[in-house]
Amino acid sequence: MDASAPTVSDVDWSTDAIIERRDRYYAASQRAFVPYEKPLILKEGKGQYVWDELGNKLIDLLGMNLCISVGHAHPKIIAAVQRQVETLTHCTTMFHHPVPAHFAEELAATMPKGHDWVVHFTNSGTEAIDLALMMARTATGNADIVALRNSYHGATFGAQSVTGIANFRHPVGLLNHISFAAEPNQYRGAFGEGIDPYLQDLRDTIAYTTGGSLAAGLIEPVQGYGGIIPMPPGYLSQAFEIIREAGGLCIVDEVQSGFCKTGENMWGFESDGVVPDIVVMAKGIGNGIPLGAVVARKEVAEPMAGKFLFHTYGANPVACAAGRAVLEVIEEEDLLTNARVVGAALKQRLLELKDKYPLIGDVRGKGFMLAIELVKDRVTKEPATEATARIFEKTRENGLVVSKSGNYKNVLRMVPPLCLSMDDVDDVAESMDKSLSQGGA
Repeated sequence: MDASAPTVSDVDWSTDAIIERRDRYYAASQRAFVPYEKPLILKEGKGQYVWDELGNKLIDLLGMNLCISVGHAHPKIIAAVQRQVETLTHCTTMFHHPVPAHFAEELAATMPKGHDWVVHFTNSGTEAIDLALMMARTATGNADIVALRNSYHGATFGAQSVTGIANFRHPVGLLNHISFAAEPNQYRGAFGEGIDPYLQDLRDTIAYTTGGSLAAGLIEPVQGYGGIIPMPPGYLSQAFEIIREAGGLCIVDEVQSGFCKTGENMWGFESDGVVPDIVVMAKGIGNGIPLGAVVARKEVAEPMAGKFLFHTYGANPVACAAGRAVLEVIEEEDLLTNARVVGAALKQRLLELKDKYPLIGDVRGKGFMLAIELVKDRVTKEPATEATARIFEKTRENGLVVSKSGNYKNVLRMVPPLCLSMDDVDDVAESMDKSLSQGGA
């Protein structure tokens, strides 16, 4: 080996070198997902804050795509991971280890009572979606699946196939037997406000675009990448009835809305009092440590026992140790209440900005799932895509990390770690105000 070659402990933190090395060695498919004109390079995180390579501090209102649930570098998560790494880094699912089994028990305990829940750990939420689709088709013997427009469920062949946003669907042949019903978007939905027309569209979608017998219906309680679109009260419960009448199972995608993100319950589906058949979770489950899971009613999961299916690192004990610690931190620090109270205060400040800037067409969301939708005209609701891009760049300059989302890329999405505090609300609101003004709002 060349004595002058860098070792694994050497990291070049110079800005130009980081950008050049990534551009040189990343595949095109991984280079493409860069939202800022100048790449954001992150070096450190603590709680709800991150610092770039030049030492600039930013409030992380994205939670690294919602993966940081209880805060960057949380000491309890660090300790749990260190303890497990020091004893056993990995245990294949062919063998037994108590940590994943404990975590499965603890996740099952968060589900609605009166049912026998089981868990299959995956490496990511996208893999969990693929497994949920396979599980539903195996359990029912049916092929057709209905998802919603404006949805996001992942990037693999299977997950892309049930994603209803063009930006995330590659021009390749995806899975068949997938249909889409209109999402009950109360701001710019196809049928306006209310839920009855959307429920009828779900019925019509089943009647006209499927064989009549469903494997499943797949719904996010709050559409995340679609621009923070909460399912209106009553929609989930009635949609579940329609799906089950067609023989389908009800799958909820809690990858973004789970783990107290809405500030109302541990899981988004609980707000409508429903009991799903399959729950998909990931992102915040491990506070940034790669992990996903499918939690299903046992009778739904059992038909897959005929052939084994595994995900190489799915039940990794280090990741599951982090997951167990996440559940403990949520409980000990009462982060559900924090998301509800601080989220409400932040939403109020965003509503005040709506009164100030006509460019803001809508402020919506709950807890720490919030969004500002920007439009050229409040009557026509024409998306202000170019203005959103300008303002998005200004938010970074003014110390915020947010997301530019929605099918038209005209939504500023805020999904911070659960530890964002009341002390941060003024800073966020003032930085957003400044960004809107500087961006020409």
